[in-house]
Amino acid sequence: LDPHPQQAQQSDLALARSTEEEKQSQLRRLNQFKQKNKGHADRALQKLIDAATRDENIFTQLMHAVRHCSLGQITNALFDVGGQYRRNM
Repeated sequence: LDPHPQQAQQSDLALARSTEEEKQSQLRRLNQFKQKNKGHADRALQKLIDAATRDENIFTQLMHAVRHCSLGQITNALFDVGGQYRRNM
């Protein structure tokens, strides 16, 4: 535990940035994943939404959904159910 949290520690690590080619590759893989799982994704998301709206433990449905859905798809489905967290300032 840092006794002086307000003092920023300097690091010699440089931030790694992805190249445009890496970004495009990731987008292609995401689109391929979505296409491959198109038939299963809608059902998995609906089961996740149903569990959340019934105030059930969503863990089992979430574990099933991650096999067929992207993080964005899951996040959007849960936002539709419960709204997006906004920290009060």
